[in-house]
Amino acid sequence: MAFLDRVNIGNAAVYGLQRDLRLVGDDFNVALTVFFVPYVLFEIPSNIVLKRLKPHFWLSICMFLFGLVTLLQGFVQSFSGLIATRFFLGLAEAGVFPGCFYLISMWYKRSEAQKRYTLFFSSTQLAGAFGGLLASAIGNMNGLRGYNAWRWIFILEGLLTCVLSFATYFLISDFPEEAKWLTEEERVYIKERLRTEQGDSKADRRTTFRDIVEVFKDYKIVLGGLMYFALIVPAYGFAYFSPTIIRTYGYSPISTQLHSVPPFAVAFVFSVLIAFISDRLQHRFVFILIPLALGISGSAILLRVHNNVDAQYGALFLLAMGIYAAMPVVICWFTMNLQGHHARSVGTAWQIGFGNLGGIVAPFAFLSRDAPYYRTGYALLMSMICLAVVSAAAYFLALWRENQRPERIAKEELTRPEHVNRANLDGRLRHIL
Repeated sequence: MAFLDRVNIGNAAVYGLQRDLRLVGDDFNVALTVFFVPYVLFEIPSNIVLKRLKPHFWLSICMFLFGLVTLLQGFVQSFSGLIATRFFLGLAEAGVFPGCFYLISMWYKRSEAQKRYTLFFSSTQLAGAFGGLLASAIGNMNGLRGYNAWRWIFILEGLLTCVLSFATYFLISDFPEEAKWLTEEERVYIKERLRTEQGDSKADRRTTFRDIVEVFKDYKIVLGGLMYFALIVPAYGFAYFSPTIIRTYGYSPISTQLHSVPPFAVAFVFSVLIAFISDRLQHRFVFILIPLALGISGSAILLRVHNNVDAQYGALFLLAMGIYAAMPVVICWFTMNLQGHHARSVGTAWQIGFGNLGGIVAPFAFLSRDAPYYRTGYALLMSMICLAVVSAAAYFLALWRENQRPERIAKEELTRPEHVNRANLDGRLRHIL
């Protein structure tokens, strides 16, 4: 629902939002950008608040608020009104993605995490697919009670979000240390099975400014943010503008919405397949490179081919599969190599927050004056995917280098009579590659 409420403005644009609000020039792109200002700034504070107020309460409150703002977006009458609602939508959604990733990371071992991360993140692809189907149906409500179809998109989807937020209050679990549905024996079991990978979770201590500083002393934190930033630009570029791009292929507004569904649906299936194989082989890096190779191929076709609609539409599939399959692997890889509540709380929020700076860039990738070929946009997408490859390679090398140190430490320990358990040592210190 968060991603649906965030990107449904792309579907609304097909039904005349820009015309009705008298948007000119880059006004629409500016409205998309405003969302990311509070979204980026409040990621880390939100995760700290989530730790204090408990996930089921904080995430439900966030969900109700971004649903309410989406609903109100359906009643805006001017550019300034759209800017205001997009700002508050970004503020309300700031805690959702990093909060959910943080929560998931504290329940599962690294060998189990990728499937969960991908199934969660793939909700963005389902949102893209479902958003197109829903928008095509809502298009038939155009003029109902005096409201154009694009207004009904915001009103109905925002209302649905608000209703579901009441259910999430009861359905979302808290951290293992706080979950009321666990017995004490189950709680101890979960904590012990994660201890060899997370170390001491420090769940009973609040996150302090010193904890935040300690996280940022590790240079790998920058690489984690850079990987995600490089993928956010093409991800949002595709999510926001795929209906607009498909519209240039000559389809009607409703047919455009329907044609926007299959690329997201195929990307979802491919993402889940990548996740299961990655968990089975306990490896991440290669399963980032494979999807990114597809993404580069898709963007290259779109950059060069302008007279073959079938080839162009097929390239959108490659682009969606590449971007959306790699993103959850990048997030899981980075998060699960952090240890303890404080590192994962701050590190996850940093990666999502810094990465979403790309959301400020993405709205300007596909400008109306560049239609119908959008050469600048496709070139930017290809460049950012290449940057993701380079930063992922740098992160892999950093982890590989650090993994050599536990081997040396273990050898030194094993020469002593009081040597520690080798399995425990490797579990705590080795990074998953």
